[in-house]
Amino acid sequence: MKTVGIGLIGCGNISDTYLKGIAEFDILDLRGIGDLNADLAVAKAQDCGVRARSLEDIYADPDIEIIVNLTIPKAHAAVATQSLMAGKHAYSEKPLAVSFAQGKALVETAAQRGLRIGAAPDTFFGGAHQAARAIVDAGTLGPLVGGTAFFMCPGHERWHPNPDFYYQKGGGPLLDMAPYYITDLVNLCGPVARVTGVATLPRTERLITSAPRKGERIAVEVATHISALLEFANGAVITLTTSFDVAGHKHSPLEVYGTEATLLVPDPNGFGGAVQLIEKGGEFRDVAIDLPYSDGNYRAIGVADMAYAIRNDRPHRASGDLALHVLEVMEAIMESSERGAAVTLTTTTARPEALAGDLVNMKLAK
Repeated sequence: MKTVGIGLIGCGNISDTYLKGIAEFDILDLRGIGDLNADLAVAKAQDCGVRARSLEDIYADPDIEIIVNLTIPKAHAAVATQSLMAGKHAYSEKPLAVSFAQGKALVETAAQRGLRIGAAPDTFFGGAHQAARAIVDAGTLGPLVGGTAFFMCPGHERWHPNPDFYYQKGGGPLLDMAPYYITDLVNLCGPVARVTGVATLPRTERLITSAPRKGERIAVEVATHISALLEFANGAVITLTTSFDVAGHKHSPLEVYGTEATLLVPDPNGFGGAVQLIEKGGEFRDVAIDLPYSDGNYRAIGVADMAYAIRNDRPHRASGDLALHVLEVMEAIMESSERGAAVTLTTTTARPEALAGDLVNMKLAK
């Protein structure tokens, strides 16, 4: 199968993970990386042995079919739009955009130009999350009733070298972390129909405690503690809380409740972890995971799936429709908080096709 040329734009902190992930899949041919900061791109290229190129060169290269967009959230829409206008398929780090209007325009532009658009997260491809999906699909839980989803921590200024964007428009625990949780819930339960949310901003500035800017204070422009009720089209009602203001907690990352059983799902910011199940009258037990992509960090598997989908003329799983639906859920939570009322979603999405084996039904590309 012919490889798919990849151009990567955005050489920040997350790029190391993507560069390692891209190297895992033989179908992906990384043909260059670029950044508005050309020096940063050159340094990254030297570290990983690829070619640093100008953004214009990447957009113009006829051998590049997919542009992987790892810029900060505020730049996602602009870079993805330019990629599509250059005739490239676009795959962005989450979120798809910082507003539903931007995301909708991207999906419409891709459709008009006969191109694909997709976005992270792709962690729902992981063996643990696909094993959980198989349990739901088998009907083991019975009709779904509800669940919980929790991401709560003290904030990213503890570890990130330049955490400012986490507290600017496009950041915050909702847009930064909820895509993992909501996407996995859609993978498990299907689309969301209505949301109710409350968002708060306990602090207007944060103290950086990580190098090299330790001791610096940064302004907070977005809500940093958000709770919501997600009403799914299938009737399940799931509580979601995301926060950068909590010292610690003991909730499971994801729990899904049915009339017959409860499923505990590991951190959706990873590919593996323990899946546990308790059926009525029983005790919690570990679920055996015999599916691939549960033993490491396969970030960029969504790009690889898009590449295989292009070659095989099939839908890709980390799709624009899925990312747009998740983006609308998050924006609706904030709208609900502002209005003090529930908000009905205007989009829906199909659950992505389950991944019961490796992407090419052969060996893992390692």
